[in-house]
Amino acid sequence: MEFNSEEDAYKFYNKYAFKMGFSVRKDYLNKDKDGVTTSRRYSCCKEGVKRKYEGDVMPKRTRAPMKTGCGAKMVIVLFRGTMKYRVHDLVLEHNHELHIAQCAHMMPSQRKVSVAQGFQAEISEDAGLSLKQSHELMGTEAGGMGNVGYTRDDLKRYLRTRRERSLKYGEAGSMLNYFQEQTLENPSFFHAVQLDCEEQITNIFWADAGMLIDYNFFGDVVTFDTTYKTNKEYRPLGVFVGFNQHRQIVIFGAALMYDETIDSFKWVFGTFLEAMCGKHPSTILTDQDHAMAAALSIVMPETFHGLCTFHIRRNFMKHLGNHYKENSDLPYMFGACMYEFEEVEQFNRVWEAMVKKHNLENNEWLSGLYKIRDKWARCMMKERWTAGMRSTQLSESLNAAIKNHLKLDHDLVQFFRHFNRVVDEKRYNELIAEYEMRQKLPMVGLRQTPMLVHASETYSPTVFVAFQNEYGESTAMVILRQQDAAMFVEFTVMRYDGGPERTVVFNRNDLSVRCSCKKYENEGILCGHALKVFDTVGIKIIPLEYIKRRWTKRARAGDCFDRRGQEVVTDPKVMISTRYRELAPAMIKVATRAAMSEDTSKVAITVISDLSKRVELLLSESEEQPLQNQKNLNMEERDKIEIVNEMGEAVVARGIKKRGCGKKSRVMRSWVDKFDRVKRKSRLSRTTQTTVSESEPTSVSFEEYMFMGCRSSTDSVSTHSMSQTVNGPPNAVAPDIDENQTVHRFANQGPPASVPTEWMHPRFSIFSKHNSVRDVLMEERGAISTHCDVDAYHAFAPSPQGRNNTQGLQLRVDVASPQNEVDE
Repeated sequence: MEFNSEEDAYKFYNKYAFKMGFSVRKDYLNKDKDGVTTSRRYSCCKEGVKRKYEGDVMPKRTRAPMKTGCGAKMVIVLFRGTMKYRVHDLVLEHNHELHIAQCAHMMPSQRKVSVAQGFQAEISEDAGLSLKQSHELMGTEAGGMGNVGYTRDDLKRYLRTRRERSLKYGEAGSMLNYFQEQTLENPSFFHAVQLDCEEQITNIFWADAGMLIDYNFFGDVVTFDTTYKTNKEYRPLGVFVGFNQHRQIVIFGAALMYDETIDSFKWVFGTFLEAMCGKHPSTILTDQDHAMAAALSIVMPETFHGLCTFHIRRNFMKHLGNHYKENSDLPYMFGACMYEFEEVEQFNRVWEAMVKKHNLENNEWLSGLYKIRDKWARCMMKERWTAGMRSTQLSESLNAAIKNHLKLDHDLVQFFRHFNRVVDEKRYNELIAEYEMRQKLPMVGLRQTPMLVHASETYSPTVFVAFQNEYGESTAMVILRQQDAAMFVEFTVMRYDGGPERTVVFNRNDLSVRCSCKKYENEGILCGHALKVFDTVGIKIIPLEYIKRRWTKRARAGDCFDRRGQEVVTDPKVMISTRYRELAPAMIKVATRAAMSEDTSKVAITVISDLSKRVELLLSESEEQPLQNQKNLNMEERDKIEIVNEMGEAVVARGIKKRGCGKKSRVMRSWVDKFDRVKRKSRLSRTTQTTVSESEPTSVSFEEYMFMGCRSSTDSVSTHSMSQTVNGPPNAVAPDIDENQTVHRFANQGPPASVPTEWMHPRFSIFSKHNSVRDVLMEERGAISTHCDVDAYHAFAPSPQGRNNTQGLQLRVDVASPQNEVDE
């Protein structure tokens, strides 16, 4: 037989191997000086024998042998006269059992992921389908797993190669290239990275055009949370979240942070304001993170900072759980102080009773929480605009959605791609709500009431339900007293069946009302007390000044401009998307019909090939090609992308700063090890019960001393609690400490002179006997500027003969600033 090319010969022999039941391996080839293949051999995959391992130690894992020395082969040689390849040598006999027809698709030479299949696999991966689900989907479409043309392992290798190719220039370069591609698609896309002194990327912030538009309309109340850390580097993911007019989640921006320090939070909040053209939110809700609070007070001093009630309740259980007894009313009293009481006097009275009843006068956490009661108590927050939010439950809900789409092994580019899926899902939910609002009429309880009809035409369906409930409450209200004045009329309103009395002041000049419950100031919806007064004075529609635009059906009406003054457009290629929606169904319909027979399939492939050439020719002559060329140019030079640092200098990021994973594998211990550990703990607790006199130092050996470095309260980093482990320098010689020196020294005295300076903290050091550290620090608390509580430590006790390893010289210290009343 003769073949026009080497590839034709391989395809023929491989097709023959598929029918017979063996796999083909491309063997040796010979080429001439011009690089033309002159001869080639194709062998059975079981040709040859497995080599024996010649090492001294046998490997733990060995593969099962597959080669049997099979001699089946086909050799082709190029004939110069015809420039065709002719079969020169052929062996058809095999020395092994051949595969059955049902398993033929599993042979290596028959498995290949085509371009179309690879594209479909990439779409399935981007859509969040697992490898198994994607493979089963393609098997269903092909009529069975045997018709797919590859196995699940082949698909896994294909996707892994794709990820490696996307990270060709490193994770940092690929991430910056992703940001640049997003900027080219939409100039309003905002991104920023922070570099450290080594030009390593530490913090990352980004916000697309849709986030900028959402913040322009709904950015008055923001929640920020960093509890989610499910990513490859275990970085905190901070997300700015809010409400839309349907009371659904909208995302304003996101940040991948290196750590949760004051400097990192300052950079994130400052960058967030820069992306939002300097527009400050009225209220921001966070958890009880003191570094976050310190950064907010610096970056957003005019924004009200509220605390999440959910985190306060969780910390309450953590710090006061030992006070819980059977039928204890402690949680109910604390919950009433947080959610129910609207008067400050009532709150203080119940709080004092709770503290006195449960003997909590000296509880530091509860005392510190009372000092910041204006950030969480209802009576203190009722005049603050919060849109009805009291916790970061929106962020918690978003974290749950993110968890369904992300995995720990995702790189940064995958992380951004899957995070965008979560954002798109939330935006699609808003589209569903918009459709339902226009498709369904609101269910008005009293259709003859002008105010409810007006509210149903104005508010979104979700907010209208809340307003209608308040209007129903107003029908149960009665006016107890009425005091007239020249301009103001004061009404005392109460439910007919009892309840707290409310004072509503009505202004005759501008027809305004002000209720003592402060519901409108807090949630933006008129309360039942005010609606009762409006009905009494004859006002039958909602005054315009009491209609919050963010709750109306037209909340998104208006233009939005980015920081450069350009109008923000969510999708600048909306016409392309529209044309695609018109073309895709038509093409799919043609492909479905053409696949019914082989003749129609050939005709469709021929027509599509000609159509593709004509489309490319027209696009090359259009005005969209320069933008595409610019995009490709940037992709080729993505390893040279420069970043402007805080000094205004253009630098090239060297990489992304890595941090240790927070989750470590646990070592399984036997019951004997656990028993010995318990005995060691009990022995240590007995030896640490002795104390030392401070006036007369005891003569002790070096084994009883230890080193502790901690920060003072004046340190900028110590405004929030921190844990620090201090190690001595490696391969250093431990110093000899004079036993006549004072056992403990304080900040103003400094360390003993015999201790190396490289061991010292820049602020101060404290030396003490290890068995009385807590006693010394607590008794001399007034002399130290920082309150230190020792939770755990490891004493350094080398032998007198060889003090050459200082890695054991460690002490873990929780440092708390007395100004912030921190207790970790």
